[in-house]
Amino acid sequence: MAARISSKKKVFDQGRRDFLVAGLTATGGFLLGMPLLDVSADEAGATGGKIGFFVEIRPDNRVIIGMAQPEIGQGVKTSMPMLVAEELDVEWSAVTVKQMPLGLLKTADGYAWKYGGQGAGGSTAVTNNWAFLREVGATARHMLITAASQHWGVPAQSCHTEPGVVVCATLGARLSYSDLAARAAILPVPEEKPGLKDVSDHRIIGKPQKVVDAREIVTGQARFGIDAEMQGMRFSAIERCPFLDGKVEAFDDREARKVPGVLDVFPIDGPNPGEPYLILASGVAVVAESTWAALQGRKALKVNWTKGPHASESTAAFWKQAEQLLAGTGQVVRDDGDFDKALAQASRVVQARYEIPFVNHAPMEPQNCVVSVEADKAHVIAPTQSPSGANRAVAAVTQLPRENIHVEMTRVGGGFGRRLTNDYVAEAAMISQKIGAPVKLQWSREDDVKHDFYRPSGMHEMKAGIDEDGKIIAWTQRLASAGKYYRRANVEPENQYEAELYVDDFPSQVIENLRTEWFEIRSGVPRGSWRAPAHTANAFVVQSFLDEIAHATGQDPLDLRLGLYGADRELSYGQHGGPVFNPFRLSRLLQHVAKSISYGAARPKGKGVGIASHFTFGGYGAHAVEVTVESDGALVIERIVAAVDCGIAVNPLGVHAQLEGGTLDGLSTALNLEITIGEGQVEQSNFHNYRLLRMKDVPIQFETHILPWGDEPTGMGEMGLPSLAPALANAIFNASGVRIRKLPIKDQLKQAFA
Repeated sequence: MAARISSKKKVFDQGRRDFLVAGLTATGGFLLGMPLLDVSADEAGATGGKIGFFVEIRPDNRVIIGMAQPEIGQGVKTSMPMLVAEELDVEWSAVTVKQMPLGLLKTADGYAWKYGGQGAGGSTAVTNNWAFLREVGATARHMLITAASQHWGVPAQSCHTEPGVVVCATLGARLSYSDLAARAAILPVPEEKPGLKDVSDHRIIGKPQKVVDAREIVTGQARFGIDAEMQGMRFSAIERCPFLDGKVEAFDDREARKVPGVLDVFPIDGPNPGEPYLILASGVAVVAESTWAALQGRKALKVNWTKGPHASESTAAFWKQAEQLLAGTGQVVRDDGDFDKALAQASRVVQARYEIPFVNHAPMEPQNCVVSVEADKAHVIAPTQSPSGANRAVAAVTQLPRENIHVEMTRVGGGFGRRLTNDYVAEAAMISQKIGAPVKLQWSREDDVKHDFYRPSGMHEMKAGIDEDGKIIAWTQRLASAGKYYRRANVEPENQYEAELYVDDFPSQVIENLRTEWFEIRSGVPRGSWRAPAHTANAFVVQSFLDEIAHATGQDPLDLRLGLYGADRELSYGQHGGPVFNPFRLSRLLQHVAKSISYGAARPKGKGVGIASHFTFGGYGAHAVEVTVESDGALVIERIVAAVDCGIAVNPLGVHAQLEGGTLDGLSTALNLEITIGEGQVEQSNFHNYRLLRMKDVPIQFETHILPWGDEPTGMGEMGLPSLAPALANAIFNASGVRIRKLPIKDQLKQAFA
C-alpha cells in the first residue's frame, strides 16, 4: 500500500529530535542523523564531518541505516532498523545496517548521548526507541516528498511514497529516492513532527524478517569481539586470584618468561574488600606476541595468594546463615492490610521454603577486549552490553577525558547481563597503559566460570493463610539473599532489597493482606545481573507456591490463578517494566498454553503437566510443560508450550527466537546449573562440572506462540525464561508427587525414588 504522511499525532523524545540534522555526502547522497564530533571519511562527505547518520540514501539506491544499540543475539540489529525502514518506506531487501560507535557528547551541563542511551539490558532497546526511530524514518520520508514536490512544482500534499520512490499521481510522475537525495539533503529538517503510518499500513513492522547478518554469522564473517584487531597490538591473559577478595602475595615468573613469545609479566591490583568493583580480582598479567603464548606463559607462573577475608566461606555455611536470618525479623519492604490479623483468622496455613543457587552467565564467547591507551586518548573495541560503561571504565583507569575515549561495539557472543559490567575492559586498559601499546585481552572458559558477577542466591520462605472457601487472605514472602547491589556504588543499605524483591510484583495489589520482607546474607561472592534478574527467582517461587496452595486446598492450579488474575485492568507498577501491570494478560496466555497442551486431559501414571506465568520488564510470558517421571526417577521432558504477549511484535521471527532461546536457557538452568563455594573459592571451572543443556535434553515437541496486544511493543528479551522453571517443577509434582523446592533439579528425583 502507498505510504502517505499521516496526520495522526504521536509523542516523541523531543530532546533527541531537536538534534536531527541533514546533509549531503561527497558522492551526492542524503544523510539524516545527529551531529558528531568526529566521523570516518566515508561518513563525513561534504558535511565536514558533522553528521553521524541514522539514515543514508546513496546515489546507487542503497539505503544504509545506522544501529546504535549493541547486538547481543537479541535481534535488535534487525528489529530496530526495521522501525526506520518502515517509516522511510523502502524495501527491506534494499537496507544495509551499520553498527554505530558510542555517541558521547560533552556539553556545558556534562555528558549527553547523541543517539539516546546506548545499551542492551532490561529488554528496553525496542521500547525505548519505538517512537524516536520511526520518527527518524518519517522525517527522511517527509524531506524526500518535499524535495520531489519542489522539483515538480506541486504541493507536497499531492505526493506520496511507494517503496523507494516518490509519486505524484496527478502528473503521473515518479522519482527514486536516490534521484532526490541531493535536493533533500539541503532542505531544513522540519520543525514539526511528521505523522506516522497507521498500523494497518505496515509492510515491514510485524512481518517476519531474517537476521540482517545471518549469512555473515554462519559463514564466519561476522565480527565478534574475539575477532577484533589493532595495528601493533599485543596479547594478554591474566592469572586471577582464586580466593574471593584475595591478593597476590608473591609470584615467580622465571619460567613464564622463558615461554617463546612472552614479552612481559606484571601484577594487576584488584579492589580491596568492600570497595566497588572496577575489576573483579587481583592477579598477574602475561603479555605476549600471541594469545597462545600468553596462555602458556600464564600456565608457567607460580603464584602465592593471600586467602582474603572469605577463606572460610562455603555453600553449606551460606544456607545455614539463611536459615538463621529467617528465624529473626528482617526489613519489611511492603506491608499491605493487616497480615498478622488475617493469618491468625485463616482456617488453614500453607508454607514452604525454596532455594535459588548462584549461577554463572556462561556466554559462548568468553570475555575479551582490545584497548589502545595513548597519552591523550584511548580506543576500545569490545563486545559489551554497555558501551558507556566501557567508556567510564577506561576513564577510571587512565584519567583521560571521556570524550577522548572512542568505543566501538562488535556483535556480542552472548551477554545475559554479564557484559553490563566492563571489568574486562578496565583490565585491558590497565595493561595497555602499562605496556604503552594496544593489547588484546582474552579470557578462557575457566576464567569465565570462576570469575563472574553471579546471579544472586537466596532462600525464600513463603506462607499463605487460606479461608474456609479456599480464598488466599494472607500472603508473605520472606527472602534471605546475597543481593545484586553488593558493593554497588551509591546504593544505600536500606535500598539493597530493590534488586531482589520487586514489591509491585504479583500477587501485590491482588491479595489484600500481604507482607514482603528481606534479609541480607553476608557473602564475598560477586553478584550481578543475570537474565531478568530477580524475576527468574521470584517467578519460580511464587508460581510453585501457587501450585502448592492449590493442591493443599483441593483447587485446580489453573482455576486458582485465573481467579487471582481477574478481569482486564491495569494495576500500578513502580519497578522496571511499569508504569502498569495488567494481570488479565497473564490469564490470556495461561489459558492459551493450557489449551495447547491439553491441560485437563487424563494422563497415565508417571505423566504430568504443569503451568506457570509471569510479568517481566513490561512483557508477559507463560509456559506449559509435560513430563514423564520413570519408576527410577529418570525425568523425560515430553513437551513444552511457550507463549508471550509483548504487545506488537516488531519482528515475529525474532520474537519466536527469543522465546525459544529464553525457554531453553531456563530449562538448562533449572535442570543442572549451580555455582558452589568451598573454602572461599568457586568450585566449578568448565562445562564438565557446569553442565549446560545438551541437544538430546530438548523435547521434539516444543512450540512457541505470540499473542499480540495493543499497538506498541513491550520488552521481549527476558520474557521466555522466568515461567519455565516453575512450570517444569509443577509438572514433575503432578507426574511423581515429588515437590521440587530447590534448584537445580539435578538428581533430586532419583534420590526420592531410591
